[in-house]
Order: sequence, then C-alpha cells, then structure tokens
Amino acid sequence: MNKFDFKWFDLKYFSIEELLQYEWVHKPFLYLMPLVPFLFLLSWLLFLRFRPKLDIIVPQSKSLRDFSIYLRFIPTIFFLLFIELVLVALARPQKVNEIISKSSEGIDIVVVMDISESMAALDFVPNRLEAAKKVAIEFVDGRQNDRIGMVVFSGEAFTLCPLTSDYNMLKELIADVKFEMIDVDGTAIGTAIAAGTNRMRELKSKSKVMILLSDGESNAGQLDPITAAQLANGFGIKIYTIAVGKDGEVDYKDENGDIYSVNNQLNEETLKRIAEIGQGKFERATNNEALSKIFRQIDKLEKSKTKVSKFKDTIDYYDIYLMWSLVFFLTWLALKSSFMSNVLVD
Repeated sequence: MNKFDFKWFDLKYFSIEELLQYEWVHKPFLYLMPLVPFLFLLSWLLFLRFRPKLDIIVPQSKSLRDFSIYLRFIPTIFFLLFIELVLVALARPQKVNEIISKSSEGIDIVVVMDISESMAALDFVPNRLEAAKKVAIEFVDGRQNDRIGMVVFSGEAFTLCPLTSDYNMLKELIADVKFEMIDVDGTAIGTAIAAGTNRMRELKSKSKVMILLSDGESNAGQLDPITAAQLANGFGIKIYTIAVGKDGEVDYKDENGDIYSVNNQLNEETLKRIAEIGQGKFERATNNEALSKIFRQIDKLEKSKTKVSKFKDTIDYYDIYLMWSLVFFLTWLALKSSFMSNVLVD
C-alpha cells in the first residue's frame, strides 16, 4: 500500500465489519487494550489523592460556571488513542486469501466392446449388447479429465471413436452401436486388442487402460489374443477383461421375434490370461447388476490423479493503524503545549 495516497484515511478501517475480517498475527496485544484506559484512570485517581494542595482563591461562582476546565482531558484522550492504535498495529491485522489450484493428470482409456451376434442373448435385459452400452455410458458419465475412446469388434475391429474428452459425443456414438456395424461374423479378440493398442501406443500419458468386454471365444482375426496382449503390455497398457453371459441354456430372439435357446459355454481362460498379461483384472458378469458393479469397481481403481496446490495471498493492514496513531500522537503534542494542557500534571 502506498502510504501517501491517503487511502489509509478512510474511516472504514474502524468499522466492526472490517475489524472482524482480519486475522491477527500477534493477538495478545489486543488483550492489553482494555488495560490502557484503566491504567490512566488509576494514575489520575492517584494524582488526585496525593497531589499537592495550593492555596489559590478562586471565586466560587466562576468555578461552577467555567466548564472549560474539562478541556484539559482532551490531550490525554488523544494520547490514549495513540497507545491503543499502536497496540492494534502491533497485533498485526491481516487479510488472507487462500487460493486453491487444482491440476489433474487424466487417464487414457479405450473401451473395446464385442458386438458379435452372440451379444444378442437375452440373459441380460434387454440383451447383452444393450446392457453393455448402458454401463459404458454410465462409466463415461463418471469420468473427469480423462480421454476415452471406443473400439467395437466382431469378426473384424474398428475404432468407433478415437480418444476424446468430448463425453457427450462419445455417449451418442455408444448409444448408436448396432450389430450391423460389422458384416464379418466371429469374435476377433486379438484384432480388437491391437486396434485399441494402436490408439494408445504413442501416447505419453502415465496411465493407459483398456477395458475389453466380450462373451465369446476368439475365433477370427489374424492376430492371436495372447500375442496382442503382450504387445499392449509392452506399450504400458493395463487391460481389464470382462466375460459377459452365463453358462448353460441362453435365449435368443430371431428376426421374426421368436425365442429359441442355445447352449452357451463361455471359455474364460483366454480372457483371464489377457488380464494377467495386461496386469489388470478379470471379471465375470452374468446379469445387468453384476456388469454395472464391475464397471464401478474399475472406475474406483483407475482414478485420475489430482494435485492440489494452496497459495496464501496475505495483505497487511498494520501500517494503516500506525499512520492513524501518528496523527493522534502529533495532535497530542500540539494540544499538550496549548491552553488545554493541565499544567499541574506537567
């Protein structure tokens, strides 16, 4: 603060509202403030008790009428105010603004989803694919500061959405996923992992995660799933695998709406091995709730790292009260030499 711009002269610095906003570095000085007038009062009473008696004849009528004798207390009042303001300054009033800066290190995530015909099974509501799409959208809703991409596959694989932080666009693309997107039948898990790896292999992010969701055994594609997982691990990609569906009789609906049953036996070994190589986890989901729970667990495990930095912006106000104390001190000096001063005290 520039002490010569006279901003300190503003009386707002003596308002209760202003004083309550301060943080006091040396608060004990404030406790001394009530003692100052008490000590002056005590010294004045002692003076009256032990002052020397002078035989001065003053007319009684004039003594009673002349109230100017009380003016002698004015210099003392200014001196009291000077001491009090020095104590306020010594208590060092401050205003502290805490600035919190948050910086997040996001995670790169690719969701690899099986859209083969077997995902039409009705052991999920309304079917496996729609249930998977629903939890994937919920997963995207729960992320912050992460980039998320999407790969879909059946007999072939393609990137539905590259890594993006535009979550609304990504959710719209997931909602539009259909079986007809890929004409080639089969389950090309190795090719799907390779497609997801290509999206993340050159990224410099510290955390790269792939979530592979499938209900079948790999039976298509040119690349073995285990080899693909090893390649992904070489690029620092962690892989979570989710086996979707239950074993035994599973209902399907044909084009005419008729229901028929197929005996389903899901081979978990490949997906377990992929998760092991990818240093992630394997999970089995047999219904909608189990699938949602698995995605929630992954969401908790793979959180963005948030760094919180706190800065304190401190403004001192003791100089304002020192300036005011100087004003009262100079005023006291001036009055002390005037007719107001009590010569008997001096």
